[in-house]
Amino acid sequence: MASNYEHTNKRQRTDDGSREAVDRFKPPPSACVHVRGLSDLAAESDLIEAVQHFGSVRDVLLMPRKRQALVEFEDIEGAKNCVDYCQQGNAIYCGGQPAFFNFSMSQKIERSVDMDDSRPANHILLFTVLNPQYPITVDVMNTINKPYGCVQRIVIFKKNGVQAMVEFDNVDSAKRARQALNGADIYSGCCTLKIEYAKPERLNVVRNDHDSWDYTNPALGGNKLEPAARGQPLLQEPRIGSAPAPYNGPVGSGFAPGPSGPPAFGNPAGYYDDGYGRQGPYGNPGERYGARVSGWMPDRFGGHGGYEMGLGGGQGAVLMVYGLNMDKINCDRLFNLFCLYGNVVRIKFLKSKEGSAMVELGDSLSVERAISNLNNAFMFGNKLQLSLSKQSHLQEVMNPHHLPDGSCSFKDFTSSRNNRFSNPDAAHKNRIQNPSKVLHYFNAPPNMGEKEISELFENTYGKSPVAVKQFPSKTERSSAGLVEFENKSDGIEALVMVNHTAVSTPESKTPFIFKLCFSSMPAAST
Repeated sequence: MASNYEHTNKRQRTDDGSREAVDRFKPPPSACVHVRGLSDLAAESDLIEAVQHFGSVRDVLLMPRKRQALVEFEDIEGAKNCVDYCQQGNAIYCGGQPAFFNFSMSQKIERSVDMDDSRPANHILLFTVLNPQYPITVDVMNTINKPYGCVQRIVIFKKNGVQAMVEFDNVDSAKRARQALNGADIYSGCCTLKIEYAKPERLNVVRNDHDSWDYTNPALGGNKLEPAARGQPLLQEPRIGSAPAPYNGPVGSGFAPGPSGPPAFGNPAGYYDDGYGRQGPYGNPGERYGARVSGWMPDRFGGHGGYEMGLGGGQGAVLMVYGLNMDKINCDRLFNLFCLYGNVVRIKFLKSKEGSAMVELGDSLSVERAISNLNNAFMFGNKLQLSLSKQSHLQEVMNPHHLPDGSCSFKDFTSSRNNRFSNPDAAHKNRIQNPSKVLHYFNAPPNMGEKEISELFENTYGKSPVAVKQFPSKTERSSAGLVEFENKSDGIEALVMVNHTAVSTPESKTPFIFKLCFSSMPAAST
């Protein structure tokens, strides 16, 4: 069995049966990466968040006393991406400080058989959730476990990453659940389950809430679980031995067809249909890496019930944005997109990871809306990937670096008048829409015709809309209408480039701030 620790005089067997020394400083490529120089505070979840963008992570083994770890990727390409990035002089931050990554001399993480099988079969299972990109609540755990038996109690805790204990009414039910779910993804491509038998004989639940629930004692109280919004099904397929299947539809379009393997839940008991073809499980707020919130968290169900940001270490409202085309994007253009879903507070581009940025929004509901609507959208040839950051806010950057266009990599938008959710009386008028090829424009000069509208997009974005439709003006103060592009990507790019463009006219002392948002109404048929 290959050791999980990196030895100085490691030897490997050659074709003739002899063994030759392997240079531990130049190990051969492997899907397993050795990490050293970790922060004392780094947790498994920190490590996964730091490297998951190089490739899908299969397993992680922390060695806290040595400040080291092993990360096993799904394939060798993910490991190569990670190691090549470091060898090019870039730093990967984990737990607040840079760590060092190189190929491991082990080809995979070998966990001791005794560690898994020494515990006798028990009616309580210990779930460890790897790569927890979305919140894990008692409702999620109950939904994936109840097909295998009667679930009596659930407790979720965040001391070592994201873990949960699920108590069944008998050992046979626990065995069935472990056999069916071990190695599967709760959501396609993330939230991978590692399941062991737990030691306790009974779970102690003192309150029914989103972190613990006693289904045998509803009198414990707690908030009623409300339904989350639509999304794709839980448990798409096992990850062990195969790559996760792609999601077969846009975010928020309903359930994707589930492949074979663990069950893809369609609309079982405990799910709701809102009458508009939107389905999802009854869910409730949860914690992300130990930070508490008092309302909805963004997940594949794209919840629509607002939640408030907690105080004193509570869940913040910072997004990680990946897949940005740095030749086309900067802080202002990123603001133009995210302001449609909430007030933008600060934006910071990461120097250590090209094409990545952090966006702080005014509240957690805005984070939910942004992820639900923008995750996996295509813009400037790249696919955007959005996830929740563990940071509650972005600090001021004293010496920001410069982006390719010469602009600053950090900007504070706290006092920007272009934020659209600052006025509570007017915020409800903002229509939250998925990206589309049709844009609604408003606050244009009253005498600006369709030809001038097309020229504005041509001069600023480089493409003209295929259709322009002006609305009859109710006042002489400004004009509004619709513009339609060939596809959704063009619509997103046009909004990013043209939104909040200043348009000057001889009749006005100050320029008009040309504003855009997505529309569900086709311009060509209006």
